[in-house]
Amino acid sequence: MTPRVVNEDDAESVERSHGKKFASRDIELGLTTGSEKLGCTLYEVPPEHSAAPYHYHTANEEALYVLTGTGTLRTKSGEVEISKGDYATFLAGDVGAHQVTNTSDVTLRYLCFSTMRDPEVLVYPDSGKIGVRGEAPGAPNKNLREDAELDYWEGETS
Repeated sequence: MTPRVVNEDDAESVERSHGKKFASRDIELGLTTGSEKLGCTLYEVPPEHSAAPYHYHTANEEALYVLTGTGTLRTKSGEVEISKGDYATFLAGDVGAHQVTNTSDVTLRYLCFSTMRDPEVLVYPDSGKIGVRGEAPGAPNKNLREDAELDYWEGETS
């Protein structure tokens, strides 16, 4: 089999932003090369922004490797400064909760690797949300309030 190779300039990318706090350019390296079990995204985060809200995954592990810039990595244990050459891992579950914020005056660039287990549930402790993600046809991709709970038999008829 021929290796699948893509240059970051040719990979699929998505620009995301929300308010004054969140912004990033996500360059989908793994997706572009057709990776099935290992994800890899190159994040470019402008100064004083975070790529995503504080969150954790229940099915997938993630890791990041800083290429350029500096930032703050928020974890369940507290905050730590990160810079070029730093590598961090985030286990599945609340022990792996994390958020990366660019605290420098230049773009923070880092690679984020992840296992690709499907379906996935994400938890956002700050906002009390749960994200349900599925890639299979018809699978849900929803964000819900943590307290949106129904009885198991709700809406079922006999």
